[in-house]
Amino acid sequence: METKRQQRIQKLLQRDLGEIFQRELGHVTKTAMVTVTKVYVTPDLSLARIYLSLFAVKDKAALMKDIDRHKKEIRKKLGERIRFQLRVVPDLQFFEDDSLDYIERIDELLNDEEDEK
Repeated sequence: METKRQQRIQKLLQRDLGEIFQRELGHVTKTAMVTVTKVYVTPDLSLARIYLSLFAVKDKAALMKDIDRHKKEIRKKLGERIRFQLRVVPDLQFFEDDSLDYIERIDELLNDEEDEK
């Protein structure tokens, strides 16, 4: 069960990371559109698990590696934004959010089945 503080921090991180990816990390994301779909923070606020949805990119694994390589830069930019809300910037772990791909695949399967009838 998440506390109110965790939920508030998660929303703050999601908003700020979304802006960072859209406005300040063009050299990392290039033409890809990166969306922060969900952020989970541990109860001690030391670790943030960030789920990213990637669009308009051919090699998602390579982009995730690039994002992971620039983790320190992302954390620094995040720290500059949240320095008055949090004492310590949490460590960041990035994961690909494939829930939209999963939904799309289910939709395809359902449409194929309807076409067969």
